[in-house]
Amino acid sequence: MVAAPILTDVATPETKDHERVVWCEDPGSGLRAVIAIHSTTLGPALGGTRFHPYATTDDALADALRLSRGMTYKNALAGMDLGGGKAVIIGDPERDKTEELLLAYGRCVAALEGCYITACDAGTASADMDVVARTSPFTVGRSEHNGGVGDSSVLTAYGVLRGMQAAARGLWGVDSLRGRSVGVAGVGKVGRLLVGHLVEQGATVSVTDVRQEAVDRVLRRHPGVRAVASTRELVSTPGLDVYAPCALGGAVDETVADVLTARIVCGAANNQLARPGLELRLAERGVLYMPDYVVNSGGVIQVAAELHELTPSQCRERAEAIYDVGLEVLGKAESDGVSTLRAADLIAEHRIASREQAPGPHDGRAGRREYRTASDARPAHPGAAGGPRERRVAADDGGRR
Repeated sequence: MVAAPILTDVATPETKDHERVVWCEDPGSGLRAVIAIHSTTLGPALGGTRFHPYATTDDALADALRLSRGMTYKNALAGMDLGGGKAVIIGDPERDKTEELLLAYGRCVAALEGCYITACDAGTASADMDVVARTSPFTVGRSEHNGGVGDSSVLTAYGVLRGMQAAARGLWGVDSLRGRSVGVAGVGKVGRLLVGHLVEQGATVSVTDVRQEAVDRVLRRHPGVRAVASTRELVSTPGLDVYAPCALGGAVDETVADVLTARIVCGAANNQLARPGLELRLAERGVLYMPDYVVNSGGVIQVAAELHELTPSQCRERAEAIYDVGLEVLGKAESDGVSTLRAADLIAEHRIASREQAPGPHDGRAGRREYRTASDARPAHPGAAGGPRERRVAADDGGRR
């Protein structure tokens, strides 16, 4: 008999605007994870699983909270009837990711009874979701031969391109990127596909990545692309038109905001701003910041196809519409005299508020359900005063897809 993972509800001042946050632990497999559900107002919370070697559990919790909130806004702006959630697994995906650990994680997702639907993110891939799906039916982003839509990075990269074209139109009056200089920081799953799109569009592309093998792969595929040694060198490149952060979050900090030569920031990374207010600093310098969750929703559009039985052409059409959403955000920012980030927030919040005010079959909010453990109490964060409240989940593999 496989020992069951332990789920512990987390309640701290930082989690108060989230519906539910759960610490997941399975000593047998080494699983340590956080699942954060920010909102289910529009529907079940959809968000990927990030596998990353966080320095502390507090860092993992903070990242899960930021990312899950971003998913609420991303899904709302993409026009999907889905809420926002995110999971982070603590560990090195190259060293610590095992079948046993992924199966245990799937049991944790299944224990949330459908209020959270998981998918791929940094450090996980479709093959991993195939394993997770064996213990949780609430899994999307599986490989095509297992009934999924495959790698979500395909539409993510295309959506970023469309968002970049909208930004170009807003700033320069035309959406063509031909002849524009674009710097891409991070050429992993999404970044390298974005480079391909940019080359096809006739842009001059420079890239950087902490992994030399990732850069080499891009250069072999696109010999005309230029490699630079660091992000600092990339963002200060003379004549740079667009900066595309496509690695992990926090790419735009005070230093980058001060030395950036590009006129547009538009990339695939989540939570690109290192702190609130940097979008205002960029605006002061004449830099147009296209909020990340506006342009990188192509991936969730793709994996949501597994829930709504959308065809590939329908997914492509929805990703095309990222261009229109981008123009809407730019228009609202100008008309309301606010930053592009605030404009995007307002559009998403309006859609969420409209759903909250509509009568629904459950608690007055259409599509929303309440999910509880045996106790409705919100116990303390592990290690906090009062101690955690634990709940073991079923250990049965189930073979579910």
